[in-house]
Amino acid sequence: MIEVKKVQQLDFNLLKVFECLYQERNMSLAAKLLFISPSAVSHAIKRLRLVLNDELFTRQGQIMQPTPVCQRMAPQLLDTLEKLRQILQTCGDFDLSQTGQTFKLAVPDVFESLILPKIQQVLMKEAPNAKLISSKLTRADMARKLTTNQIDIAIDIALPLKTPIKHLKLSSGEFCVLVNKHHYGVRNIDPESYLSAKHIAVSNRASGVVVEDYALLQQGIDRSINTRCQSYQTAKELVKVSDYLLTLPSHIAHKLVDSDLIIRPIPYTIPPVSMHLYWHKNTEQDDALMWLREKVQQIFNHSGSSSSPFAA
Repeated sequence: MIEVKKVQQLDFNLLKVFECLYQERNMSLAAKLLFISPSAVSHAIKRLRLVLNDELFTRQGQIMQPTPVCQRMAPQLLDTLEKLRQILQTCGDFDLSQTGQTFKLAVPDVFESLILPKIQQVLMKEAPNAKLISSKLTRADMARKLTTNQIDIAIDIALPLKTPIKHLKLSSGEFCVLVNKHHYGVRNIDPESYLSAKHIAVSNRASGVVVEDYALLQQGIDRSINTRCQSYQTAKELVKVSDYLLTLPSHIAHKLVDSDLIIRPIPYTIPPVSMHLYWHKNTEQDDALMWLREKVQQIFNHSGSSSSPFAA
């Protein structure tokens, strides 16, 4: 049995370190997420070991493996910490017109120019003192950044993330082709023309398969990608000065199309692409972030159609 006096004198900051190390199972990674040194993580765990009379974690290579005592204690402890956060989030009134809160979101580069102006307009109108930070979305780090409050929300395509990350579908759009009408006129793109054409791909990565190519390759369609860029705005300008084809979700195409461009059906079947909103369940009851999530949903539903979230 642990001495009552030790529990009463416990530094609750140690529990945050414990929580992070239990979730990550790696000293260096936990230190990075907590913005402290690995030695500080090690020191905090040593202090907690003295209080709880258990090793808590044993090192196995780079992995910090929980002890049986740790495994029994951790679920209840982490659940209690989450409930405590939720209670604290409800303290005080959220004054939308006066808040100076900084809202932090992560979004892929390819979508930022389409999404961010809409969110900024809402903030200017309803929360004029609030600040907005958009950071590059790295899918491998999304869950960790949401967990450690480095970002409040993320917007991206459907991803296989599990609890405690929560999500909802914002939109779903069919793929189409954006072309230079001076080269293609009003005619549709047939399969032969599509396959023989040069294509533009949009991706944050310098190489690798892009979303639309997964479905095309499954059908034995290997198109020629001659230019790869990081945003749809850039891709649009490239289409305007060439006869290249740009395959993209229809709701984005309708936002980009102008007098020099025309939208054409893609001559192959590609499953629709869905955009999702992601957040951590710890922020479920945070009034400010509840408002932000609601506004993002409204932006995507603005036109009254789930397939056209970026309507002007």
